[in-house]
Amino acid sequence: METLEIKTPLTDTTIHPLIKKRWSPRAFARQAISEETLNGIFTAASWAPSAMNEQPWKYIYAEQGTPEFDRLWNCLMPGNQPWTKNAPVLFVALYNKFYERNGRLNRNAQHDLGMANAQLLLQAASQEVYGHILGGFDADKLIETLELSDEQVPFCMGVLGYIGDPEKLEEPYRSREQAIRTRKDLEEFVQKL
Repeated sequence: METLEIKTPLTDTTIHPLIKKRWSPRAFARQAISEETLNGIFTAASWAPSAMNEQPWKYIYAEQGTPEFDRLWNCLMPGNQPWTKNAPVLFVALYNKFYERNGRLNRNAQHDLGMANAQLLLQAASQEVYGHILGGFDADKLIETLELSDEQVPFCMGVLGYIGDPEKLEEPYRSREQAIRTRKDLEEFVQKL
């Protein structure tokens, strides 16, 4: 069975095909993503809703085969390095702690960045590009590597790329890639009052 078939969720209700299509692979082809496609993916993130239209996010990315990619890749935790090495794009998603307009703490910044990431991933999937968001990275090393200010918080990293061959992954990543997707039942996280 093809990986994409395994990863298509079976749901009791109808959801948008693009949402069904989005998933987080670990096997990536070493195929470059065009600048036009990348610009479309990041533009989709820019149109996410945010508190007071602050748009507190920032993306920094590097392409495979460059010293910049290696610098970002070296900030990943060892558990994420084996399967991310073939991805054509590695990125950092940051948020600004404070509102630009008044300097006050932006308590919504993490949420807003999450919204931007969701739109980024859906736009990518619409163009046959897949993304995988990562929490396993050394934040202090990343801050030093990118010379970030105290106001900038690296919240997550991610990879973008075209689907690759899961057989080329080492374990335990190969098994995870070939496992059927599951989610909690609606009753576990939705409550009607």
